[in-house]
Amino acid sequence: MGKSALIMTYPIGIIGVGNMGGAMASNLMSQGWPVHVCDIDDNKTRVLSQLGAVVHANPRDIANHTPLLIICVVDAAQTKDVLFGAHGAAMHLKAGQTVMLCPTIAPADVEYCANKLSELGIETIDAPMSGGPARARDGSMSLMLAGNDTVYAKHQDLIAVLSNQVFRISQRVGDGAKTKLVNNLLASINLAGAAEVMGLAEKMGLDLSTTLNVIEHSSGQSWIGSDRMRRAIVNDYEPRAHTTLLAKDSKLAVQSANHLNYQSPLGQVAMATFARAVEHGYANLDDASLFKLLQK
Repeated sequence: MGKSALIMTYPIGIIGVGNMGGAMASNLMSQGWPVHVCDIDDNKTRVLSQLGAVVHANPRDIANHTPLLIICVVDAAQTKDVLFGAHGAAMHLKAGQTVMLCPTIAPADVEYCANKLSELGIETIDAPMSGGPARARDGSMSLMLAGNDTVYAKHQDLIAVLSNQVFRISQRVGDGAKTKLVNNLLASINLAGAAEVMGLAEKMGLDLSTTLNVIEHSSGQSWIGSDRMRRAIVNDYEPRAHTTLLAKDSKLAVQSANHLNYQSPLGQVAMATFARAVEHGYANLDDASLFKLLQK
C-alpha cells in the first residue's frame, strides 16, 4: 500500500484566500483534503467553490468545521480581526483545535495571538511562508514553523502536503515570524539592488535580457532579482506579489532591528525604496515595479 493511502485527511479551514491562501486551498483539494474557506472577496471564494471548497460567510462560521484553521490574511490588523473581532473565529473554536498563522507579521503580534488563543485552550503553529502562489499551488513553497512539537506532529501530514520545504525553527512561537522577517528583508534588499542595476544597464544602452542572462550565471545572481526582473523588462507588472507586501515586510524588519538597536543601513534603503514605489502609485502592481520606479 502506498504512503498516500495511509494519510488520514480531515477538513481544513482557510481564512483569506488571495494569491497564497487560494493557491494553498487548490493544492489541498487536489490532494483530496476537504477545504472550508472564507474571504471578504466573493470572487475569490466563488472560484474555489467551483473546485469543491465549502464557502462560509465569516470567520466565526468556519470555526466549528475544522480541527485546524489556517490564517492567510495580509497583516496583523486583519489577523486580529478574523480571530478576535466581532465575527472572529477564536471564541467559537474548541479546546484542542489548532490555528496556523501564515501572514508575515511582527513577532510580538504572533505572540499576542498565540497567548490569547492559549487562554482558550487552542494551539498555535507560527507558520510564515515564502515562494509565491505558483509554489504554494504545487506544494513547493517554504514554510518556517515554530511551535510545540506535539502539535506539529499531529498535523505533519497536512504540513507535508502544503510544503516540501519545511523548516522547523524552534518550539518557541514567534521564531517563525522572526525568521521570515530576516528572509524578507534580504529579499527586499536583493530586489531593490536588482532593479537599480537593471535601470543602470538600460541607461548604458545594454540589452536587458542579455544582461540578466549574465547576472543569472554570475556573482550578482539572486532568485528574486531574476524572477522579478524577467517580468519587468517586458513590462509585465501583473501582481503575483503586490508591492505593498515587501513594503510592509521591510518596514517590520527594520522596526525589529531598531528595537534591538541593530543598525541595518541596506534595509533602511530597501524600505525607503519600497515606500517610494507605493507613494508613486505602484502599491497594487507586482513588486517588480521597483524597476519602473528606478527607471524614472
